Amino acid sequence: MKRVWYFAIGICMLCLMTAGCDNKSNTSVVNIPATADTKSGKPSQADPDGPKIKFDHTLYDFGVVMQGEKLTHTFTFTNTGKSPLVISSTSASCGCTTSTPPRAPIKPGEKGKINVTFDSKTKMGEVTNKVRVASNAYPSPAVLTIKATVRKP
Repeated sequence: MKRVWYFAIGICMLCLMTAGCDNKSNTSVVNIPATADTKSGKPSQADPDGPKIKFDHTLYDFGVVMQGEKLTHTFTFTNTGKSPLVISSTSASCGCTTSTPPRAPIKPGEKGKINVTFDSKTKMGEVTNKVRVASNAYPSPAVLTIKATVRKP
């Protein structure tokens, strides 16, 4: 009976050792533009014919607010590039902040809006939150910042 167990353990060990050792490459093909930094894969400079995102402002201070208030600010931007701008996602640094990006591509010269909502229900004192805006524009991600001083009602 011991021989069967040793044999089974040996087979398992052999399978585990060779499981990741095939001769095929596990890499996938990634289309990296000529302007990309080869180490990070991120654009190292702006594509002259690509989209460019320019915000009217990237910081908004709500000032002094009462705890429990929900506040919304709209960040406006313009596509100053030569091709359509697509915002793939927005993500906030805190669960108390949400954002709504435009779903449709923004044509060159057109404006777009990103609504950012801050819920002060669980916050107190000085609060600074950032919203990362991932897009096909350079630079990406862009970062929007909201600030508030939360006081008890």
